[in-house]
Amino acid sequence: MKNFELLLTQTGISIFYVKVGLGFLFSFLITFFSIPTIIKISRRKNLMDEPGVRSSHLRKIPNLGGIAIFYSIGICTSIFAYEIFDLYKFLFASLIILLYVGIMDDIVVMRAYKKLIAQIVVSVFIVIGSDVRIRSLFGIFGVYEINYWISVIFSIITFIILINAFNLIDGIDGLAGGYSVVCSALFGISYYHLGSYNYPLVILSSVIIGSVLAFLYYNLSNYRAAKIFMGDTGSMLLGFLLAFTCICFIDIFIDKERLDIPRYHLKSAPVIAVAILILPIVDTLNVIIIRLFNKKSPFEADKNHIHHKLLKLNLTHRRASFYIIIYYLFIILITYFLRHSNVNILLATVLILGFIGAYIPDLILAFQNDKQKSIN
Repeated sequence: MKNFELLLTQTGISIFYVKVGLGFLFSFLITFFSIPTIIKISRRKNLMDEPGVRSSHLRKIPNLGGIAIFYSIGICTSIFAYEIFDLYKFLFASLIILLYVGIMDDIVVMRAYKKLIAQIVVSVFIVIGSDVRIRSLFGIFGVYEINYWISVIFSIITFIILINAFNLIDGIDGLAGGYSVVCSALFGISYYHLGSYNYPLVILSSVIIGSVLAFLYYNLSNYRAAKIFMGDTGSMLLGFLLAFTCICFIDIFIDKERLDIPRYHLKSAPVIAVAILILPIVDTLNVIIIRLFNKKSPFEADKNHIHHKLLKLNLTHRRASFYIIIYYLFIILITYFLRHSNVNILLATVLILGFIGAYIPDLILAFQNDKQKSIN
């Protein structure tokens, strides 16, 4: 690889742009050509997702698409952004653990506490082992620098919440995949503008985008024989990687007083990160609040997620995913333009807009029902 980089340098071609392009291309191709084989094996061995309480589909569908996503991300990141695994020693080990747990859950359905233990282990690996943690809240609730152990505990909880939150939005075709593409693109663009020190993370983002776009080709297919879900393998993996890129993004704006690391200043960095991941955060908080209000267990499956509400309006999976992503992109845009506002006011604005989005489908459904009653 180093000889290849030397050759490119001599020809005057930017190594970074070549890595971004090839990382995207090969991750797309690896996923694209791996999934048909996974579908074939899944159907032959009956490794399918059975319709259940939370399901929005009526037939059995292969649900091991996450294997192809892991396969392409693991290969392409190791080749085109190998610096990431040097900087974050426990990252690859964490991905392997999530792969194993995800496959086990997709095939035989693991108990919740076993999945939680695995999530705690990978979170400890990345937070303590690789020192990827939230060190400051930049003045949110008056809190700035956080004590090391409080930072560790808070970061581990954040990883676990985001992994599971992303898993929960994976309920209709295109939503989890489409949203992960949007988040990766936004983080990737941000890393690119923050200088060459962050280029490996830009490449990682492009690799994730390439892999997930190839998956979406099959996930959104109108042909049942070609359709596949990412399963817990894919949703946990993507949730973990987005949590990782989110915390790395926040960490960039903390002055580490090292000469080899550029210094940036943006007090609203944590709020921008929250805005980018606002959909899984708000959707999870919303369903937990509803379950507690109805005196049910917060872990009990139901159909109170935002995507379920949109399906009640007789929208297709594609349209529901599109409308959800567009609305939450609107929130991100608002956050960007208000990024220099008071950090607490900005956070409140983001959360309020997020919850408004969660209840717009309820208002539309109530209006339609009232209109129907008046006609009758």
